[in-house]
Amino acid sequence: MEFSIKSGSPEKQRSACVVVGVFEPRKLSFPAELIDKAAGGYLADVIRRGDMEGKAGTTLLLHSVPGTLSDRVLLVGLGKEKDFREKEFTAAVRTAVRTLNDTGAFDATLFLTELPVKKRDVTWRVRQAACTAIDATYRFDQFKSKKEEVRRPLRKLTLAVERRNELTQAETALNQGTAIAEGIALARTLGNLPPNVCHPTYLAEQARALADEFKLDCDILERADMEKLGMNALLAVARGAHQPPKLIVLHYRGGPAAGKPVVLVGKGVTFDTGGISLKPAAEMDEMKFDMCGAASVLGTLKAVARMALPINLTVIVPATENMPGGNATRPGDIVTSLSGQTIEILNTDAEGRLILCDALTYAERFEPTTVIDVATLTGACVVALGQVASGLFSSKDSLARDLLDAGEEALDRAWHMPLWDDYQELLKSPFADMGNIGGRYGGAITAACFLSRFTKQYDWAHLDIAGTAWKSGADKGATGRPVPLLVHWLMQQAGSGE
Repeated sequence: MEFSIKSGSPEKQRSACVVVGVFEPRKLSFPAELIDKAAGGYLADVIRRGDMEGKAGTTLLLHSVPGTLSDRVLLVGLGKEKDFREKEFTAAVRTAVRTLNDTGAFDATLFLTELPVKKRDVTWRVRQAACTAIDATYRFDQFKSKKEEVRRPLRKLTLAVERRNELTQAETALNQGTAIAEGIALARTLGNLPPNVCHPTYLAEQARALADEFKLDCDILERADMEKLGMNALLAVARGAHQPPKLIVLHYRGGPAAGKPVVLVGKGVTFDTGGISLKPAAEMDEMKFDMCGAASVLGTLKAVARMALPINLTVIVPATENMPGGNATRPGDIVTSLSGQTIEILNTDAEGRLILCDALTYAERFEPTTVIDVATLTGACVVALGQVASGLFSSKDSLARDLLDAGEEALDRAWHMPLWDDYQELLKSPFADMGNIGGRYGGAITAACFLSRFTKQYDWAHLDIAGTAWKSGADKGATGRPVPLLVHWLMQQAGSGE
């Protein structure tokens, strides 16, 4: 989709469709009032008759409105004005774009971006509108022999700003929003791909493609490289799989040459059967989404590179399948991690923390300022937080606060969970330095506690996205979260945020 920014009055726009909002009950927004004035009260008459109440999620398409230069005017319900905030704004944009995509309007001018949103300026509105518009038109149908055709999809969207002196900052926001949307789309597509396509080798190929596109440095460690290093925790997970494991490392250098990087580590279990601790058959197909942590850090890297943020960023993806087999790791096995700490593997389905712990130790060599790992780690986090918020754990409260703020700004929320030493006791093992599970209670917390033992050399945060990385049911598919949260945080670190 092609985007542009414009300042002007809605009744004077020459486009296939102009989009304005209506508040509930039957109150025209200011851009709608301008059209109504030019049309001699035409819109007021329409809503007075009850054709448009202004309820959120509703639309009304009008043709040949008097006094206007556009072919159509699309009225979008905004809900009650006193309740109109960030969530309602993005929902209205999403509704508008999806409706436009079905109307046959080749291009449109969106005046929803002029609407006041409490505590959010034009930069936020334009950035969020662009990101939402692209996400609303995302499709994953490459494996369907008969694809659903859109009669005449929306090709060009102009985002309106109220004042001409806002055009420059709106252009910057537009570039940010489209970059974030590209990162989200990459993460969604990688997550949605079937596991017979998206295996560790495929992820490595996509990493190389990103490196070629944005001139990044890329290193792919093979099994022999990991054996030489002593990454026995990661290799323990890979033992039962025929697909070879990969450790993918990408470096984006947009900051000072000698500047230390931020490191993102993404869990890349491209299919998780649970190993010998086999999962139930029901919904096991969704375990293709167990690499959404990897997908999200790759998507974040793409957004950062597209924006050319002045920051140094390294992405590490430990990638493997977790399969049962004659050579698979057994419950009771003890392995020595890259850090030298020993782990008794009590449950082979607690594999994400095993591949992450070696990757987190590997991250030390880059002398990072901060390390954030992202993983679909525990069902316990889904039980605790559902599908609304990602679980956030951190060794540094100020880092946690900054990530929470970034999530609020991006509408990609997280919730700060405890990481107290009291929980470390649950990981005790009589035979090794630690077990890889901590018992029935507090599973998301003990998983984070396990990871914390490998992060003493730097500031660290962990995002458990098991509940937010994908949706089940009729809307089944990867969400692309937490790409928005991570990119907004990195923008803040680079001094490019609000």
